[in-house]
Amino acid sequence: MRKFDTKVQYLKYKVLREVAREAWADRLPDTAIDIPKTIVPGKVPTMRCCVYKERAILAERVKIAMGGDTENPNVIEVIDIACDECPMGGYEVTNSCRGCLAHRCEDVCRFGAITFDHNHVAHIDKTKCKECGCCAKVCPYSAIHNYKRPCETACKVKAISMGEEKEACIDNSKCIACGACVYQCPFGAITDKSFILNVIDLIKKSEKNTKFKVFAIVAPSISSQFTYAKLGQVISGLKKLGFYTVIEAALGADMVAQAESKELAEKGFLTSSCCPAFVDYINKNFPDLKPFVSHNLSPMATIAKYIKEHEAPCKTVFIGPCTAKKAEVRKESVKPYVDEAMTFEELQALFDSKDIDITALPEDVLDNASYFGRIFARCGGLSDAVKEGIKEQNLDFEVKPYSCDGIEACRMALLMKSKGRLDANFIEGMACIGGCIGGAGCLTHGEKNKAEVDKYGMQAYEKTIADAVSVLKKD
Repeated sequence: MRKFDTKVQYLKYKVLREVAREAWADRLPDTAIDIPKTIVPGKVPTMRCCVYKERAILAERVKIAMGGDTENPNVIEVIDIACDECPMGGYEVTNSCRGCLAHRCEDVCRFGAITFDHNHVAHIDKTKCKECGCCAKVCPYSAIHNYKRPCETACKVKAISMGEEKEACIDNSKCIACGACVYQCPFGAITDKSFILNVIDLIKKSEKNTKFKVFAIVAPSISSQFTYAKLGQVISGLKKLGFYTVIEAALGADMVAQAESKELAEKGFLTSSCCPAFVDYINKNFPDLKPFVSHNLSPMATIAKYIKEHEAPCKTVFIGPCTAKKAEVRKESVKPYVDEAMTFEELQALFDSKDIDITALPEDVLDNASYFGRIFARCGGLSDAVKEGIKEQNLDFEVKPYSCDGIEACRMALLMKSKGRLDANFIEGMACIGGCIGGAGCLTHGEKNKAEVDKYGMQAYEKTIADAVSVLKKD
């Protein structure tokens, strides 16, 4: 039964599962040093040079599973001692260098970083190299290669650099908490903080005190996850964990689509506010475009606000694919409505920490949202929903959307807009490739996820956005 894409995800899951197991049983240690015995490596190292290093790294993983460094406001953290196996990287001359006589690489280098040995083979002086890449571009044999660490390659906002001890360092002023580096790090040295202890605490308190209920708000991308079970069984599993009921974030997406389409028609130009990493990217890199960001809360916060207003006293927990949501719920504008956020990875750990086999459970029903609310999970879905919102409300406005698939596409769209060269009036920004279905907190990633989301959306195809929202108004 394959539940994860990579073994790094599985390792992370095992730590989360055992920490959660201890928390349910009120056996959680005061510090991460007192590691649960079930995940302490034996006397023979299995992944690192020695068992002592394995234990030290494991202690750091447990610490992050228990909330991480409280002094660091970023939800993404680096485990320094786990980040030492990657080469420093940069431009290097490979064995493909033929020792040609042209020496184009030397001619184009403005910093005198390239020299040759007696065989005319090129060598790069790292103390002089400025990483401009000009030498690689002109080499006729493509013999000069840029070796970047996976985390640096994954980070499209250039928030990662190398520290004095060759460990990855995250610049919080640039990081948008998208989690791309988390998923791509082959050693699991970069990871997102977990707040499942807060979730467990909420559930345990609700079981002891019936004055408030804990609502699970699930992202529509859940339809592409937990592929070994049926969606209805996952919903049953959530209730078995102790959640009072399960609500679709896609219902919040319907509410946002209705409001955002109206806002777009009124203002004439808008950028979406659904992806917190995209909004953060605008704030940090295109501050002049901040006035154009939709004033609507994200679907998560929108539906949570509705729940808080109609079901008080209650608590809400968002469950989805996104690491940036963990940062969003800590914003002053969202904090009153969403009490905690966790990923699908963490939900799997919670199921197994209580030995809940969701494949053995009956199917429950999740039927709140429309087709358009549900397809928010993939790139292009939000644009389609806004078009539908314009149509259903009979607004006299022609939507010309620009859907951004990944943060690089977002950068290009925002750059064009800032220079007045964008032939569009609505920018749909998705920081992850493919949209939410490509989030770092997913169990699985891939094109199949898009098909599953569309299939899930079609199950509600007869329902319009107005139909979905009207149910709330009746309540």
